[in-house]
Amino acid sequence: MLLQRTLTALVLAPLVILIIMLSSNAVFAVIVSLAFLAAGWEWAQLSGLRSQAWCIVLLLAAACVFAWLWSARATALAPLLLGAGVAWWLLACLWLRHFAFGAAPTRENLALKLLAGALVILPAWMALVCIHARVPHGPWWTLLALVIVWASDIGAYFSGRTFGRRKLAPQISPGKTWAGAYGAMVAGVLVATAGAWLLDVRGGRLVALALLAMLTVAVSIVGDLIESLMKRHAQVKDSGSIFPGHGGLLDRLDSVFAALPVFAAGLLLLDL
Repeated sequence: MLLQRTLTALVLAPLVILIIMLSSNAVFAVIVSLAFLAAGWEWAQLSGLRSQAWCIVLLLAAACVFAWLWSARATALAPLLLGAGVAWWLLACLWLRHFAFGAAPTRENLALKLLAGALVILPAWMALVCIHARVPHGPWWTLLALVIVWASDIGAYFSGRTFGRRKLAPQISPGKTWAGAYGAMVAGVLVATAGAWLLDVRGGRLVALALLAMLTVAVSIVGDLIESLMKRHAQVKDSGSIFPGHGGLLDRLDSVFAALPVFAAGLLLLDL
């Protein structure tokens, strides 16, 4: 499984990097929209929406919202949506504490999970587009945001396998450990600090960026756990099977969805 996951990552990572570095902001926004719509389809399935017709309706509505957000990306709506995304992930911590909430396959729980999906995907989309458009070095900051999450995933995997004893959330995701969380934090902060240094961030801002990276990694772990909770409620192992060894798009983007609004809001506050 590790070999399969590594080979898949080696194929996907260069493609993602090329898209980030070579695309205009408009083209980048379209590509991100397509990927996020696919992940939204998987979220709808995990939420319990079985009707493909209704899934298509929701995706068309989401596409219209993306188009509207693109037209409003330079207005006050952008920081407001980022703030809503950060607030959602703080609220999601309460859901993890009361993990049985929403488990029953009722219409009310379906509606709540679809609403949660909007709060997961829309702020992340705005965050990614806004980071990519930053002047200067927008694509580099975008790449750094993703590399922080990728590095934290790798750090969590190896530190968890080597030192993991105490479970992080055994009733939600039995494989995750506190050692894995610490490894994720160390890897993410080291990558963020090195990347920010290369982007000519110095002094107090560099320290602030390291603290932002810690918060970003912590929230990315929450995002991973929330998707694990959704899969546990749906009684499935993966959100999909599009990537060998990695599952579905949502399995690859769960941490990213959580990390992006926090990282984007932090860059905005730090004026980086």
